[in-house]
Amino acid sequence: MDTNLDLKEFDIKIATKEDSSNVINMLKQIAQWMKDHEINQWRFLLEGGDDEEIEQAIANQETYIVSKGNELVATFTLLSKQSEWDSHIWGEDQSSKSLYLHRLAVVPTLMNNNLGSSLLSWIENHAVDREYLRLDCVADNVKLNNFYKNHEFELVGITDGHSKYEKRLKS
Repeated sequence: MDTNLDLKEFDIKIATKEDSSNVINMLKQIAQWMKDHEINQWRFLLEGGDDEEIEQAIANQETYIVSKGNELVATFTLLSKQSEWDSHIWGEDQSSKSLYLHRLAVVPTLMNNNLGSSLLSWIENHAVDREYLRLDCVADNVKLNNFYKNHEFELVGITDGHSKYEKRLKS
């Protein structure tokens, strides 16, 4: 999919421990925005669910932050090994051929500016030695499901109320 947002305006880097509270706060603000807009996604974040997992992913250098100037505008986490959640949703993957995308989040003010699309392209272009990019989202989140379908992700099933998407990466 063609995007019309130039990522050169943004700084994409691996989050550090010092970024933890900002990432968690941003994710909670986005979760609240989704709740306010009746979008069923990430409600558990509002009660502190995943705070430890988010901090661990940052400590493991698996979380990225996206900034414009001094403003944090997006984040995402890429796991080269399955999390407990991934194993639950996908089953055990012993192949190590997949990269798992979690918590791709863009601040609401930039949601319709193709930043999410540009970040997906960046992720695909930076996924080395992986055959698939995998992710999941709440099955009844129509807008998000359509977003991934429009970016050529294939719906490969639904487990526990979550759509499972995968995209074969360019080799």
